[in-house]
Amino acid sequence: MTYVVAENCIRCKYTDCVTVCPVDAFHEGPNFLVINPEECIDCDLCVPECPAEAIFAEDDLPADQQPFVEINAELAKIWPVINEQKEPLPDAEEWNGVKGKLRYLEK
Repeated sequence: MTYVVAENCIRCKYTDCVTVCPVDAFHEGPNFLVINPEECIDCDLCVPECPAEAIFAEDDLPADQQPFVEINAELAKIWPVINEQKEPLPDAEEWNGVKGKLRYLEK
């Protein structure tokens, strides 16, 4: 099992989670983070750190978020590793909890 960053991270991109990852499994895109499933060691440390509650164990991922398993795997291959906390996107609070954000994912 691995952990997956789901839709609520889009246009928020809080990075609290990356500082606790012991294996640098997070990768950063323009407005989203992903977890590399080949690097993730299933430690669960990132889940409570996410202010947007956007990180799930793959087995607990809601049905409507299943496409994010492949999105995380695909984008982790091309986006750079992030292991230091940065400021969230300027309008992150406005986007936190908004449904249907997949169309805003910038690759």
